[in-house]
Amino acid sequence: MIDPGLLLTYALIVLGFVFIPGPATLLTVARATTSGTKVGIATGAGITAGDIVHTIMAVVGISAIIAASATLFTIVKYLGAAYLVYLGLRAIFDKAQIDLGQGRVPITAGQAFRQAILAEILNPKTALFFLAFLPQFVVPENGRVVLQLTILGVIFALIGFLSTIVYSFAAGGLGAFLRRSPAVLKWQGKVVGGIYCALGLRLALQER
Repeated sequence: MIDPGLLLTYALIVLGFVFIPGPATLLTVARATTSGTKVGIATGAGITAGDIVHTIMAVVGISAIIAASATLFTIVKYLGAAYLVYLGLRAIFDKAQIDLGQGRVPITAGQAFRQAILAEILNPKTALFFLAFLPQFVVPENGRVVLQLTILGVIFALIGFLSTIVYSFAAGGLGAFLRRSPAVLKWQGKVVGGIYCALGLRLALQER
């Protein structure tokens, strides 16, 4: 079993990681601001589920295969980038009427969850991060390595989910205030779409 002291150190380091604004935070904030806190939390849940998948990939060796193959890494990277850009363009050109008071939002919680989990799974940088980060806290003498990796990955995902909940409530409250302005309602889809497109281009230009 993992030493409690090591586990606490790991949790504190992860806490510092997840509360530093990054792509996951931007995706969550963008969704929460335009569609409400519930959709922001659903986005965070999707990212968390994606991180669980990356944990499994690291445990069974799929992440190592991606890391070793430049071709496979590039394919996954461009698929992820294309998906983010696709979501961004949809948000930019979507003409659907937005009315939170009547329950109509740009995207539902279920859609947000599915989009977030797919976007996270298709990010090879996350796969490489898990592959490089988790083993640093594995001590073979403490028991089964596979079990330790799984526990560390799940803890990372859950702490990350906690951070997205915090950001969702903050962004959801701010979004509710901003949406009182017709100008904000008019441009919010374009802003969110721009964020997604920028994240997609950022992913496409990243190297291993």
